[in-house]
Amino acid sequence: MISRRDFLQVSMAASALYGTSGFGNWARLAAQQSLSQDQLLQFDTFGNVSLIHVTDIHAQLKPIFFREPEVNIGVGDNRGAVPHVTGADFRKLYGIDDGSPSHYALSYDDFASLAKGYGRVGGLDRVATVINSIRADRPDAILLDGGDTWHGSYTCYKTEGQDMVNVMNALKPDAMTFHWEFTLGSDRVAEIVEGLPFAALGQNIFDAEWDEPAELFPPYKFFERGGVKIAVIGQAFPYMPIANPGWMFPEYSFGIRDENMQGMVDEVRAQGAELVVCLSHNGFDVDKKMAGIVKGIDVILSGHTHDALPEPVLVGETIIVASGSNGKFVSRVDLDVREGRMMGFRHKLIPIFSDVITPDADVAALIDEQRAPYKADLEEVIGQTNSLLYRRGNFNGSWDDLICDALLSEREADIAMSPGVRWGPSILPGQDITREDIFNVTSMTYGKAYRTEMTGEFIKVILEDVADNIFNPDPYYQQGGDMVRIGGMGYRIDVNKKQGERVTDMTLLKNGEAIDPAKNYVVAGWASVNEGTEGPQIWDVVENHIRKQGTVTVAPNNSVQVVGA
Repeated sequence: MISRRDFLQVSMAASALYGTSGFGNWARLAAQQSLSQDQLLQFDTFGNVSLIHVTDIHAQLKPIFFREPEVNIGVGDNRGAVPHVTGADFRKLYGIDDGSPSHYALSYDDFASLAKGYGRVGGLDRVATVINSIRADRPDAILLDGGDTWHGSYTCYKTEGQDMVNVMNALKPDAMTFHWEFTLGSDRVAEIVEGLPFAALGQNIFDAEWDEPAELFPPYKFFERGGVKIAVIGQAFPYMPIANPGWMFPEYSFGIRDENMQGMVDEVRAQGAELVVCLSHNGFDVDKKMAGIVKGIDVILSGHTHDALPEPVLVGETIIVASGSNGKFVSRVDLDVREGRMMGFRHKLIPIFSDVITPDADVAALIDEQRAPYKADLEEVIGQTNSLLYRRGNFNGSWDDLICDALLSEREADIAMSPGVRWGPSILPGQDITREDIFNVTSMTYGKAYRTEMTGEFIKVILEDVADNIFNPDPYYQQGGDMVRIGGMGYRIDVNKKQGERVTDMTLLKNGEAIDPAKNYVVAGWASVNEGTEGPQIWDVVENHIRKQGTVTVAPNNSVQVVGA
């Protein structure tokens, strides 16, 4: 008799062969210039359970441009493994034709030229159409939201997340988990969660005082679908108080909590769960490690690191699904669950090409209703760009270079620091820059732009600390986003060195002098996790800078030399 592991491997190979894993048929059809909504949504229904996964929407209600990362370095056992493969190497790995829609959707090369042909992506009214189509085929499909939903836009900031709550409620999720949501503050999070018509899950969200599971966030929820008893376990972002201001949610502690996760898996299995799904905001490499430690999880729906992978990754007997970010993709996973076991799966990463997918009229109207009070402010043109503005990548992103330029100029600083967050849509050369565009890359509840003095030694400590959060070979110690962006200074980094030895050759760009460890430098930055940070809001700093420039041009940034990648 074929083993479960062999069946999973055969299923994965067959799904890739027949085009039901990832892009498959739609890429070939699109390459022939015949892409349609029906082709995008075509799926050979399989088994008896369907999961729908969205994650890391970051409050993007409307269609956007979004460039995938150019640099995504893997270290340790993940060196050269997906998702740490980009560009031409990524396309070769998955058999993607150059210039095809899947090239545009899943890699970064020639982004601006391809974007002009293929148009914007995302838009929750288009996402609604995709979800409704899946539900028409599989009415009891389970819709799961991986978090980073109530954060990242002008309207989300102004409404304290209510715009996203209203629209997501219309999509009717069955459960969600959390990360940036907590930066609304624990009182606001509690207010929203108490009114949600679906489950708010987090097995690793604990009461900080008593070190007990937080009552507001149950660890799991059961569903009966297709004659199968399914347990969905939530896993919130483990490193909230490190990556974000702990003073905003002092009641809670987080962590990976492998032992508790194993306990939850054993508990739901003992209660008759035939399928165990982890709705995770760990990040992909952390999920891979967790899948090798915690036994009995069938599916991990991965979030946080914004990876879009056209095929699931198999770790032992667990499949890990990565569904991208910013509303750019929806994943459908069909599962064959028999005799209390997952016997096979089919998967499709569905790209939300906004010009191909018809918006759902009701959700489109609801989105416009949320935005209507702010329409004039959102659409006000601040300037134009001659450069492609994007953020993704372990190091430089032109949006953050522009933000650093604004900090250097407006705050009269020697050195600027911009956090290595992954969220934020792209803007094409020749486009207007609106106030909405600026908020899309700066909106947060702790966005004040500080100005202070730091010694050269302390600047190196910051860089080394952030670098270890990204390039520590153990994924469980990778606690940050991407590398902090630096303006006004260059440096060399060896990603394979240990903490304290990675960063060398720090240079002040305005005069070419080496950074003196004992000397003070004026540093401007934003998104400090320290309570009581003072300064203007970063979006005002950037807006003032762009207004003065009129049309911005961001020069190629070669100030960081990366070795060992």
